[in-house]
Amino acid sequence: MPYQKLSEQVQKLSNAQRSDSFVKLFRDAVRDGQFEAAYLPERFTLPKQYSRRGAEGTYQKDAKEMLFDATPKFEAWFEQTNRDLAAARRDSTIKPTLENIEAGLVDFKAMAAETRKKMQASYTKGQALGTSRSKAAPKKAVRSKRK
Repeated sequence: MPYQKLSEQVQKLSNAQRSDSFVKLFRDAVRDGQFEAAYLPERFTLPKQYSRRGAEGTYQKDAKEMLFDATPKFEAWFEQTNRDLAAARRDSTIKPTLENIEAGLVDFKAMAAETRKKMQASYTKGQALGTSRSKAAPKKAVRSKRK
């Protein structure tokens, strides 16, 4: 049985900036029982470069080292996971700007329907809140001022 270290497998990733995601997926797969692995007492540095907002320079994070059995089942899982991580990130939603609406990238009618739905929900919530408050507390008698 060929055993391998997680740090060695991370080096085989085609996109090093996704190494943190790979380690998380690896641990999830071990937890789900897809393959066997065990923690080792040492740690290794992930190749991903992190940067802080408003600060110069980069830093790296460490992860717990693991030893796993490199079976054909694991190799198939790794190939698929590596492909998924190497692919471009999921398309983010297009921001609803005037230019994007005019270009047809954003559906204005759908946006308007969603806005109407949110406004109606907000109005209904406010009405329900007002009626619940009026029922909850008894009204005080209002005294008139004499001159």
